[in-house]
Amino acid sequence: MKPLTHPHIDDITVEGILHAFSNPARIQIYAAMAAAECPQCCSAYLSIKGKILPKSTLSQHFAILRESGLIRSERRGNEIHNTTRCDELDKKFGGMIDGILDAYLAQSLAVRKKKR
Repeated sequence: MKPLTHPHIDDITVEGILHAFSNPARIQIYAAMAAAECPQCCSAYLSIKGKILPKSTLSQHFAILRESGLIRSERRGNEIHNTTRCDELDKKFGGMIDGILDAYLAQSLAVRKKKR
């Protein structure tokens, strides 16, 4: 099995974070992980906004989140458990991540209200 690599906090960039968040599925996955109180398995996100994601697509999303420095992944048997790096990212970027997530959630609520 290929080892999981994570960038050092000094190597995480704003550009990398914004790239990771540029995909609606990835920002939704990250927002859900940030709200979770425990590590999450990739399979918890097989369905995003009612759409089933192929496992290969989901793996790619998690790889991008990990390579950008947003999450930390750990193998536990045949599962990979994922957590956000919120504390580390807050120390480096201040409230940037929270601001992006707040804007995303506000946008999501506005879209839901329009659909009603």
